[in-house]
Amino acid sequence: MIVADVMTTPVISVEPSATIAEAAQLMLAERISGLPVTTRDGTLAGMISEGDLLRRGELGTERKRSSWLEFLVGPGKLADEYVRTHGRRVEQVMSTDPVTTRRDAPLEEVVTAMSRHQIKRLPVLDNGKVVGIVARSDVLRALARALPTASPATIADDQIRKAVLAELDKQSWGGRFIRVHVENGVVTLTGAIFDERMRHAAKVVAENVPGVQAVIDQVAWVEPFAGLVVR
Repeated sequence: MIVADVMTTPVISVEPSATIAEAAQLMLAERISGLPVTTRDGTLAGMISEGDLLRRGELGTERKRSSWLEFLVGPGKLADEYVRTHGRRVEQVMSTDPVTTRRDAPLEEVVTAMSRHQIKRLPVLDNGKVVGIVARSDVLRALARALPTASPATIADDQIRKAVLAELDKQSWGGRFIRVHVENGVVTLTGAIFDERMRHAAKVVAENVPGVQAVIDQVAWVEPFAGLVVR
């Protein structure tokens, strides 16, 4: 799946010269927690989010430091923080180097960027112009569409068994030590594991195969150092 499959368009944005009040009211009205900041021709200038507005002079939430810490931080940093906590225009508060993506980027790349940078949305650019935005909610909608919503038609037990074994065989955590028996759509797992977390993973493998009605866990846990077997 790529970004173009899930991104939201047209994009709700704000201009750099807009006031902080206008940006906040727009976010509240549209029920979104961040906005791309664009010039009139659609060029991306930055991003403004709820996080940029948490520390404000009006709320008394500016960062408080002892005098010796202020000395270590330096006057330049303190002046910059003052602008961000007291500035009246979006351009004074926005993040000026946002993480972006493109239409044909793999969705995996976007999710990795969200996790790494702890952000909720990425503008989608085409030649520097904002053509869409992909947010966590867009990823969630894609997941909702991908998840099965109805029970599939009856599937033969041997097909189910082959599918479970094939998925187990792909896994580096030790699925090859687990045996599979299927009868009337009920999967019975036997064999051995060396970590209790492997038990839960094996059950998830079976539960995700179409046609599975239930999963019976009879896998034995082998203590890796003493060799004790616990069922």
